Amino acid sequence: MERRHFLASALGASALATIGTSATAAATSAESSTGDRRYMLDLLEKMAVPVLGPMSQGKLQAVFKPELSPTWDGRNPKVAFLECFGRLIAGIAPWLALPDDASAESRLRATLRSQAVASYAHSVDPSSPDYLLWREAPQALVDSAYYTNAFMRAPQLWKALDATTKKRVIEEIKGLRRFSPPYTNWLLFAAMNEAFLLSIGEDWDPIRIDLAVRKINEWYVGDGWYSDGPHFHFDHYGSYVIHPMLVEILEVLVATKAKFNSLDAPALLEQAYKRMQRYGEHLERLVGPDGAYAPIGRSLTYRTAVFQPLGLLAWRKKLPKSLPEGQVRSATLAAQRAVFRFPSNFDDKGYLTLGFTGHQPALADWYSNAGSMYLAAESLVALGLPADNSYWTSAELPWTSKKAFAGEPFPKDYYVEY
Repeated sequence: MERRHFLASALGASALATIGTSATAAATSAESSTGDRRYMLDLLEKMAVPVLGPMSQGKLQAVFKPELSPTWDGRNPKVAFLECFGRLIAGIAPWLALPDDASAESRLRATLRSQAVASYAHSVDPSSPDYLLWREAPQALVDSAYYTNAFMRAPQLWKALDATTKKRVIEEIKGLRRFSPPYTNWLLFAAMNEAFLLSIGEDWDPIRIDLAVRKINEWYVGDGWYSDGPHFHFDHYGSYVIHPMLVEILEVLVATKAKFNSLDAPALLEQAYKRMQRYGEHLERLVGPDGAYAPIGRSLTYRTAVFQPLGLLAWRKKLPKSLPEGQVRSATLAAQRAVFRFPSNFDDKGYLTLGFTGHQPALADWYSNAGSMYLAAESLVALGLPADNSYWTSAELPWTSKKAFAGEPFPKDYYVEY
């Protein structure tokens, strides 16, 4: 599929950091802060254009044939399209929410925002070829949470929908109450949908939010880490789901001043942010001097989604003092470059492939398909900060492991008890 590069045409190819460069180029010193933003924008464009362009015309399911895991469990493969759209749109929503101006970046944003609104309309229109699989598989509960989270991150998307589409979205989201989430991070998916309904003034189910918040806090194991259910799993689900969704659900409760049961939402939100900040310190230390990071746990094929908490903290201006913006930006971009330097991360039509640092289908889990891979877009959340924000203009700084393995002084690390 031919893909237009709005930024490349306007700024010049030499101004953009190229995705898919050689390992040697990826290992060179970090680019300037301007180059960092351009690199991440190009990554956003590369992920978004092949999805939103066709879907805005009701043609995504005709052109995108998602590869399935070699151990696929046999569910309807059309679950892939809600996964793809929902995860992508959640990751790029903060950027879509930025105001328009006369820049090339803004022209790209206006195009993708318009395509996103049209895609939402197709997603809930039963007569559209791109109507999503809402009612058959419990997996819809998972990805509906990313789908609705995008509206919370970019209310402009919701406001731009026509009345019929809004009505259909609400109907589909409420209909997902038919699925009972297991006692895992799935509790947050159900709660996210209810938080979205609350945020737009619709009827919402406080029990689903109350249960999720209480259970996640019961599963806190200390030092910024939660277990995923009653038993601890050493994986990246704290990044993929738990920290960001808990915080954003609590933000809605605080903003709406919702009163129910005995949850003290302001206090819980403050606590959740402190825990996510501590978790963010661990994430930053996991990035090696060359940008490589620990490939631990299941769902490794979500790639750089592991850095969602750092992006969210940066976007909310909640990074702890121990993590200066230039240091977090440098670490995050180093990790993105380490992963996406391999061309086989994308197939010949421009869609993400099964893998971690390229096309590696053997790494896919039984629930994984190429649509699932778009959770990687969650590492783009910091693009919600405009180009003149200090996150992008501050000087680049070496991250902890880079300093440590260069024989330079670096901070000691201690556990926390909140």
